[in-house]
Amino acid sequence: MKIIQATIEYLDQLTLAFDAYRIFYKKTSDISAARIFLAERLTNNDSIIYIAVNASDSIVGFTQLYPSFSSTRMQRLWILNDLYVYTDYRGKGISKALIDRAKQLADETKACGILLETAKTNEIGNQLYPSTGFSLEDSTNFYFWTKP
Repeated sequence: MKIIQATIEYLDQLTLAFDAYRIFYKKTSDISAARIFLAERLTNNDSIIYIAVNASDSIVGFTQLYPSFSSTRMQRLWILNDLYVYTDYRGKGISKALIDRAKQLADETKACGILLETAKTNEIGNQLYPSTGFSLEDSTNFYFWTKP
């Protein structure tokens, strides 16, 4: 198993993993839109996507990070927006390896940290993130505005 940065050559495989991730979060499958979305991220360098590939060079998981900044810390930070590992590959340390690579990116870019959000019902994620050094922030309120 190796963790590498995704390139356009992996777009077809990545699209399938991304679609499975969206389905996990109760979204309707849309391969075509997922492919366009990911192609734009990769082409425009809007995000960093790391993929876990097995010995057959097949994607078994991925994480996608978006750049942002902390004004109070006056530093870059990364938003770990997506993390997904196919069911058959869970429990093998792949999520932790992807998170470790994300932390390495934070170090390489002199970021102050990594921010993430997950559903309260995501039992696996809510066990995984604290085990990899993330702290639950309960001293702030998280608000979200959705365009009508």
